[in-house]
Amino acid sequence: MDLIITVLGLLALMVGGISCQGVYAPPTVRIIHSGHACNVEEERHTERVYTIREGETLELTCLVTGHPRPQIRWTKTAGSVSDRFQDSSVFNDTLHIAKILRNQGGRYYCKAENGLGSPAIKSIRVDVYYLDNPVITVHQSIGEAKEQFYYERTVFLRCVANSNPPVRYSWHRGREVLTQGSDKGVEIYEPFFTQGETKILKLKNLRPQDYANYSCIASVRNVCGIPDRSVIFGLTNKTASPSIKLLVEDPIVVNPGQTVSLVCITTGGEPTPTLTWVSSNDSLPQRSVVKGGTLTLPAITSDEAGVYSCVASNNVGNPAKKSTTIVVRALKKGRFWITPDPYHNDDNIQIGREVKISCQVEATPPEELTFSWLKNGRSLRSSERMVITQTDPDISPGTTNLDIIDLKFTDFGTYTCVAALKGGGIPEISIDVNISSTTVPPSLTVPRGKSPLVAREGDTVELECLVSGKPKPIILWSRADKEAPMPDGSMQMESYDGVLRIVNVSREMTGSYRCQTSQYNGFNVKPREAVVELIVQYPPTVEPVHMEVRQGLGRPVVMTCRVLRAHPSRVLRFEWLLSNRLLHAGAFDPHKDETEYTIRSLNREGWGEYTCNVINEAGAGKCTFQVTGKAYPPEFYYDTYSPLWQNRPRVYGFKLQWTQMNPGAVDRIVAYRLGIRQVGLQRWWEQEIPVGDTIGKGELMTHNLTELIKPESYEVRLTPITRFGEGDSTIRIITYSAPINPHLREFHCSFEEEAICMFTQDKNDDFDWTRHSAATRDTKYTPNTGPSADRTGSKQGFYMYIETSRPRKEGDQARLVSPFFNIALKNSYGLTNPSAYCFGFFYHMYGKHIGTLNAFLKQKGQMTLEAPVWSLSGNQGDRWKQAKVSIHPTSSFQIVLEGIRGPGIEGDIAIDDITLEEGECRDPPPNISANALSTSSHIWLLCTTLVLTLLEGQR
Repeated sequence: MDLIITVLGLLALMVGGISCQGVYAPPTVRIIHSGHACNVEEERHTERVYTIREGETLELTCLVTGHPRPQIRWTKTAGSVSDRFQDSSVFNDTLHIAKILRNQGGRYYCKAENGLGSPAIKSIRVDVYYLDNPVITVHQSIGEAKEQFYYERTVFLRCVANSNPPVRYSWHRGREVLTQGSDKGVEIYEPFFTQGETKILKLKNLRPQDYANYSCIASVRNVCGIPDRSVIFGLTNKTASPSIKLLVEDPIVVNPGQTVSLVCITTGGEPTPTLTWVSSNDSLPQRSVVKGGTLTLPAITSDEAGVYSCVASNNVGNPAKKSTTIVVRALKKGRFWITPDPYHNDDNIQIGREVKISCQVEATPPEELTFSWLKNGRSLRSSERMVITQTDPDISPGTTNLDIIDLKFTDFGTYTCVAALKGGGIPEISIDVNISSTTVPPSLTVPRGKSPLVAREGDTVELECLVSGKPKPIILWSRADKEAPMPDGSMQMESYDGVLRIVNVSREMTGSYRCQTSQYNGFNVKPREAVVELIVQYPPTVEPVHMEVRQGLGRPVVMTCRVLRAHPSRVLRFEWLLSNRLLHAGAFDPHKDETEYTIRSLNREGWGEYTCNVINEAGAGKCTFQVTGKAYPPEFYYDTYSPLWQNRPRVYGFKLQWTQMNPGAVDRIVAYRLGIRQVGLQRWWEQEIPVGDTIGKGELMTHNLTELIKPESYEVRLTPITRFGEGDSTIRIITYSAPINPHLREFHCSFEEEAICMFTQDKNDDFDWTRHSAATRDTKYTPNTGPSADRTGSKQGFYMYIETSRPRKEGDQARLVSPFFNIALKNSYGLTNPSAYCFGFFYHMYGKHIGTLNAFLKQKGQMTLEAPVWSLSGNQGDRWKQAKVSIHPTSSFQIVLEGIRGPGIEGDIAIDDITLEEGECRDPPPNISANALSTSSHIWLLCTTLVLTLLEGQR
């Protein structure tokens, strides 16, 4: 009987259960890459440099440990967000930038924090490599030598290409390579101030042989596979810088709505110059049309006026530029003002005194502006008593004045100022000004009861100033108490009726507002002004606005509602409610800023939403407390070692682990409800996991999930249950994949995922390894080679193989490169002895034309491959076999698997289930067939048989 209990106990441990331990830990961080890296090197112990070609995909993954699960944040350049880095920080494990640009290079930081200890931060510098097409520019100098009768003509060919890393240049003349000293008439140099950014070819005192085709080749030495780029320039005796001519006037004066065409032609230049149009308005109008050297602006508007320039460039000498100005005729903003006799200290208009009427208009072009004056509709000419003048345009542009000397009763009437542009085509502007005994300067008052004006936050208010006088001027509103913008965002607002209307007034708008008469459209006298006080009342601002209180039955609960600010500041009363049922109310203590409600012993009826209303004259502020017995959510543990605890051909198991957040805050958790569903499906499968003892803070619980179908992913939901009922749930995704971690003591890859465990194809070999499954592979063409299933015998399982059909030829090589593995340090000072690892894999080499399969160890800094650590050639039969070899790296390393094509098409070589374990290989493997049962399967069958036998014996 004891034996039965022992065996059943062992089986129970294998199948599932819950166990506990403390696991809270601060975060740790490591950055790995899985994008299109050209190279990853370590500059220092704590920094890595990631090199990538422009246009490729950058993918950096932040591997974190720590519990609770740390929050991850990616930032660039020491925490600031710049250079279009997603326009914000990225809160995700993986930073993914497709088609990376050169300005997106820089230092990227991964920050992880979970509230325990200090945040963990790691960085990696990303260098983006690129090479633009080079550009050749040509300059020449002609100097006359003193006392001699010849001209020296020297030509400089300058080659420039933007690149990272720095570019190397080489010059060719025709097919001849030019180097410094190879030709006495040629000098090649780099200007000191350019720091290697350019290469200049100097042709001294041009000779006939110097007229040729010159090639500049820019190279970054094939880093990141970036090819060399070149440009050719043909130098002839006709090579010349560009010259152009504009077939238009300057300036061009047009009316709005007209179509304007600007024509630019080249008058010289070899090679033929390229013509472009630019505008002083930063860019050409959206509706503009450029065809050759002609720029057409249809239906032009005033906004499109400005300077337009034609630029010709052929990379010889300096670009040629010709400009013209387009002026769009316009009249706008007509204004007037009346100035009383300046020699009398009186703002009123009186008989026998002087009065001046001024009229101002904005005109384009200003020199076309003309004014005329009318009195009561009849033309008015300048005379001794009616003096018409035009102000100096430099002092007050677009202004005319009518001075009435010795005002008489017969001068009363309506005076009209008419502004027009010469040539017509633009509507005139007419301004009427009435001069009479009722024309009086303005006065400004605030109506009784309108200041101070008291309003409640959110109301619509009208601040009012009464303006009298004739004519009535425009009223300008601004803040009187401080330099602050008005509600519309401007510093000053105009009002024609003296009313300032503010919609949805806020507490920040409390203060003094100044109303002031404008000098425009009224009297040119000292402005009249008045001040209106606005007081905005608002209900008490309280905290907390909303708070969740979790508590177990029989325990006390204290809720406090605090007043932060209010206007009026005197709070009148408070009231506490539970679901709209009044619990307690009273007058607010003027010496306190808070009110408190206590539940001595929480019972089931005490769960619910509590509301505290704090009330003043403007309304009520509300604190809300949700009192509940709901348990906090569980915290999934993501640092489980080897969570894939079962590895059968078609199903797998997963060790699910978690801790409980604040387990003592509520009643004891009696069970968990576990829900699981396959990703993409709707149906949940649920079960309850009972909990026997009280859960402690930081205790790790484990439940083994079984019979999960490969390679499906699953959504797992975990919900705690107390006497209150269900608590908050937590959801995570479980994904079946080989463990990917270059630091793990055990690495396993079965190529079931498209990422192929971060293996990469060597870019310097002849062809690539192919990921395939027997279910999708076409074997009609070469039926006598390659596997019929993966290593486990599954036709749905994946493996890697080399396809040796045409166009492959004998000797072609395909190399598959593992990610970097960091060796384990034995002590803080380095290695006592080289670390040992056991590298194993399954291979399938079937076919009469099988070539060779090699395995290499490539250590950090090693440029070429040394002798293979394992090698096999020839037909090994139609079955999977296992290979194991001990390796002893002294630094970070990679494994390289090389397949070499044999003499014919029946030579497919396949590999599967690659493993890397710390320590020496114990037993060299025998040749294992794919159909053989695994050790774990034998153990399972043995245990099952033993239990059944014992149970049968008990009967």
